[in-house]
Amino acid sequence: MKNLLKWVTLATLLFVAACSTNTASEIDETSDQQTNSKEETNEVTASKDSEETNNKDEKEKEKEKEKEEVVTEEEVAPEYRLNEAFWGFEPINDSPAEAVLLTIDDAPDNNGVEMAKTLKELDAPAIFFVNGHFLDTEEEKARLKEIHDMGFAIGNHTMTHSDLKTLSEEEQREEIVKLNDLIEDIIGERPEFFRAPFGSNTDYSKSLAEEEGMLVMNWTYGYDWEKQYQEKNAIADIMVNTPLLQNGANLLMHDRDWTAAALEDIVTGLREKDFQLIKPEEIEPLQK
Repeated sequence: MKNLLKWVTLATLLFVAACSTNTASEIDETSDQQTNSKEETNEVTASKDSEETNNKDEKEKEKEKEKEEVVTEEEVAPEYRLNEAFWGFEPINDSPAEAVLLTIDDAPDNNGVEMAKTLKELDAPAIFFVNGHFLDTEEEKARLKEIHDMGFAIGNHTMTHSDLKTLSEEEQREEIVKLNDLIEDIIGERPEFFRAPFGSNTDYSKSLAEEEGMLVMNWTYGYDWEKQYQEKNAIADIMVNTPLLQNGANLLMHDRDWTAAALEDIVTGLREKDFQLIKPEEIEPLQK
């Protein structure tokens, strides 16, 4: 009888121990499940927070972009209008009257990139009027792209620098439109300004320029093709001290050694006379 009681007591103890072990295991399992569930919840919450943060960042970026676009539109609002009486510019509204435009023709020849770098260092805007015969090779095309990438406006000065008055309408179209196509292939945009070689426009070239969305632009004065000014000091002096210098003047220069050498002095001299430099984007575009 005593032995039987011992076995019953032992069995009971073993049963209780087994139950305790199972319960502990179940508690651990439940705890693990709760921990996993909590981690999953935290991950979902973190994911939602991250998504909300990204969405907020995107909205902020969009707002900033909209602000930049508004500023850009304000910055490029026309401030000067072309006056064909002297091929210069008149201020619009309250824009400074004492301002001139710098232009470089026959680019990009040997000095075009150097001239662009000089102007860039001086924070001096200009239009580079290019010829197609300076864009025959990949190296020449790279020069044009480099000038454009520095922030300078590119104008059309015809394919071969021929006098348009000696050409047929078909030949004039070839001179003008073919160059626009070529320039667009190189820099990704078409010119907004046109200058005929020798200032020799025709009724057809003017209408063609209008068709292409380009403002026809001659010049107020220029000297660097004349023999007596083919030297640094001579061209620097006449460009700044000519009696033709006036408010809104359109200054013509060329891609030449002597002009490139004098360019810094020309810009400095104009500024010392309190002339501002007109940005091409400030010019009122062609009115269609």
